[in-house]
Amino acid sequence: MDCSMATDPSTATDHGTAPASAPLPEHADVVIIGGGVMGASIAFHLAEAGVGGVLLLERDRPAAGSSGKPIGGVRAQFSDPLNIRLGRRSLEAWRAFGERPGADIGFESVGYLFLLGDDTERALFEEGVAAQNALGVPSRILGPAEAARLCPYLDPDSIVAAAHCPTDGYALPEAAVTGYLRAAVRYGATVRTHCPVTAIDTGGGALDAVRTPRGTVRTGTVICCAGAWSAEVGAMAGVRLPVTPLRRQIAFTGPLDIPPPRVPFTLDFDSTAYFHNDGAGGLLLGMSDPRQKPGFGREFSREWLEPFREAVGRRAPALAAMPVRRGWAGLYETTPDNNALIGEAADVPRFLYATGFSGHGFLQAPAVGELVRDLYLDREPFLDVGPLAATRFDARPDGAGEDGNGGRARPGGVRPEVHII
Repeated sequence: MDCSMATDPSTATDHGTAPASAPLPEHADVVIIGGGVMGASIAFHLAEAGVGGVLLLERDRPAAGSSGKPIGGVRAQFSDPLNIRLGRRSLEAWRAFGERPGADIGFESVGYLFLLGDDTERALFEEGVAAQNALGVPSRILGPAEAARLCPYLDPDSIVAAAHCPTDGYALPEAAVTGYLRAAVRYGATVRTHCPVTAIDTGGGALDAVRTPRGTVRTGTVICCAGAWSAEVGAMAGVRLPVTPLRRQIAFTGPLDIPPPRVPFTLDFDSTAYFHNDGAGGLLLGMSDPRQKPGFGREFSREWLEPFREAVGRRAPALAAMPVRRGWAGLYETTPDNNALIGEAADVPRFLYATGFSGHGFLQAPAVGELVRDLYLDREPFLDVGPLAATRFDARPDGAGEDGNGGRARPGGVRPEVHII
């Protein structure tokens, strides 16, 4: 096997990957596990920085997991300053994607509009807007009438206020994955699909190799970007990554007889019901079904439409009876606090991870690609990701210091985030 082989763009698939029969290199400086938007972004940022021997392994095809959703929201409206900075940095990259790395991802800056049903919700979002504004995000609180002018479907009498940021929007995740991978290949990275990692070899506390059905690749660095499957990958190396899969579903009305107006990505904060244009003369509808149990099921079913119609009927009555032509189901990679896991394993040097984004992975992928690149290169990143380490969920005694003496066990360092969808 040729350890210097990179994917040849002339023989690549539409995702910029080599044919499934292409051999694996015997050695790689870095092995990235997972070919979704996170792995693709990291591969691009590493290869662009001149890192040689970058190998990305995907068990299926690129964007086959969580990144396969038809349209992905991108925003900087969060309450946690870490997430605000990740979102803002990524938004800048999404807007410039046509120049770097160079691909059309269908970015639409339609804005995000959070609908707030009572004074408690408004107070929460007023705090969030203040934090966002302090970090350069142009969000603001709107009255009901102004919100209804932005989204004519809205019943203004059903809310007390709304939070809006005009620079937020949505883009096409699969196009982004393709764009990143093609650029990574141009810079010398190797991409192999239909190649699951079945084991990770360690010796003396150090990484040694990854094993696949197509061969073993020796490496000293592994980056886990396996999304909903990250707990399994981490366990191969003896690293605990508390990630749980959860099915999320969306539906499409198909082209409507009266084309919908251009509306923001509109969300009811209380229920998480949301809707926006689908780019084809219809609407995309979605909601987090509170009855959904954790698991890897990805079949689309219509039972969640009942609570969706009930919830959306309170805010946008005209949408409650909208027809649904088709739907899509995918997996959220959730963590106990719905915030990402980014860092390097404490007990397994050079096992890096970027996972558990709980629905925020696509929108944060460009910034996370930068961060993981800098972690690998031992550069100072633009953001301290220490608070996002997976070890924040390790039990420690209540009331004790970092040495863990006395008291009862409790999780430490859990990140707060209000703007969860």
